Amino acid sequence: MIALETTHQFVTALDTTPNVSIVIPAFNEENGLPDVLKNLRAWLQRGAEIIVVDDGSTDDTARVASEGGARVIRHRNNKGYGAALKVGIRAAEREIVVTFDADGQFDTNEIEKLVNALNDCDMAVGVRPQGAGSPTLRKPGKWLLGKTANYLAQTDIPDLNCGFRALRVETAKRFLNLLPNGFSFTTTLTLAMFKDGYNVAYLPITVHPRTTGTSSVRVADGFSTLLLIIRIIALFDPLKVFLPASALLFLIGILYSIFDSIAFARLNIAAGAVVLFVSAVMVFMFGILADQVSAIRRGQD
Repeated sequence: MIALETTHQFVTALDTTPNVSIVIPAFNEENGLPDVLKNLRAWLQRGAEIIVVDDGSTDDTARVASEGGARVIRHRNNKGYGAALKVGIRAAEREIVVTFDADGQFDTNEIEKLVNALNDCDMAVGVRPQGAGSPTLRKPGKWLLGKTANYLAQTDIPDLNCGFRALRVETAKRFLNLLPNGFSFTTTLTLAMFKDGYNVAYLPITVHPRTTGTSSVRVADGFSTLLLIIRIIALFDPLKVFLPASALLFLIGILYSIFDSIAFARLNIAAGAVVLFVSAVMVFMFGILADQVSAIRRGQD
């Protein structure tokens, strides 16, 4: 894997202000977006850039964004939350990018707090109050995903997928080839930063009720979360999963063989134990292969 160098550029709050691009993905947010842009007006006046990526909206999101002083990028069709952020980050003309939501949940007054935190870290992420912004039906999947991410990153991640974060554009662009187009963009970015040795800071933030709409919960979300867990395991540290699984199969094979020999007074190894031993070897070799593929993929820049 090609190592990515971590570059720290220490700057003061006064210096960072005009160097900020605020990227807002928006899909049918014509009602909530005006208040968000109104609250961001002070950043425009200080020289910051606001980019709204209209992700195939069927309402007047693009018009509202343009009238609010934002630079608008339009998708002909809905490509997904991650795809919108990718486009916005690639288009950013400032040194620092802040990802922000269009539904009014985040407080624009807290942007500066995250930007200033970049003096001491590579990415600053907002930590929402526990349970905020998460429908009840999604909580079990998010809990399992969080535990998996903590295991892979070997650290406790306070908020795995908060969409309110700040990092340098140069750093963000290094990971765009790894990041998905869907809702798991932020989760994958978080793990990528941790696995490549970047410093990530977490700061508590305020979360307001949505100004418009509600978060939809679909049966497919559970399946998507399961696929995401498998994906991040395969991408970031497959050996941490495959090696324990291989060892467990091998141990069960030994115990099975011992039990079979005692119970049936057999001298040869039971067929079931052989299957377990072979499975353990196959899982181990598959883990080695997956680890090499992961290293090659994450090394691409």
